[in-house]
Amino acid sequence: MRFASLGSGSEGNGLVVEVGDTRILIDCGFRVRDTVARLARLGLAPESVTAILVTHEHADHIGGVAAFAARYRIPVWLTFGTLTMAGERFDRLDIRGFDSHDVFAVGMVEVRPFPVPHDAREPVQFVVGDGVRRLGILTDIGTTTRYVEASLSGCDALVIECNHDRDMLDEGDYPWPLKQRIASRFGHLHNEAAAALVAAIDTSRLRHVVAAHLSQQNNTPDKARAALSKALKCTPDWIGIADQHDGFAWRDL
Repeated sequence: MRFASLGSGSEGNGLVVEVGDTRILIDCGFRVRDTVARLARLGLAPESVTAILVTHEHADHIGGVAAFAARYRIPVWLTFGTLTMAGERFDRLDIRGFDSHDVFAVGMVEVRPFPVPHDAREPVQFVVGDGVRRLGILTDIGTTTRYVEASLSGCDALVIECNHDRDMLDEGDYPWPLKQRIASRFGHLHNEAAAALVAAIDTSRLRHVVAAHLSQQNNTPDKARAALSKALKCTPDWIGIADQHDGFAWRDL
């Protein structure tokens, strides 16, 4: 089992998980040409993608899904709430709807979605695995819950949102309503909230931790690393970063 990022941030998101000959793309917020180029960077052809899983309907996660899935005839998995918001461009796709508590398999990948507080219709994040190893993915959430923490406990790898530094957001030039939305309980995690979440779960099996969905205006990789490394009692350089433009390269489990 291995995983890699096509890119992570407000300009687009995409994460690839591979188990055997099954490759799932979690979210696709990039145009088709850009997605193909980012997959090629990982040594993957677009035709090799088995399925696309969608977390929610915001454009940086779903914006490229319909065109990419239609071009390469890839089935799309998403909650019924997200499907309601997806629009007519999804009507001709091979759609597999699921409830936010369903557990299902895509080829050799076990998928465990879990609901999260975020300002979308039926948003989910995922724990995916091969039956032995588990990767927890949490990129858009306003605040943690006990169910979120239970879902992520005991994972072997974690990709977790560190969207903003609170001081940088407060002092930045974003409009006040946007600042309120980001900082709300249905917005995005700040660094200390992500660190508190990590401190609340079982991390005894963790081999990889990657900070994701960093704001380019309201955060820095160093600040995200400092918060997570303090919670995990590790050196900051052990914490990976999912970059907006470069994502991150393959990591093995």
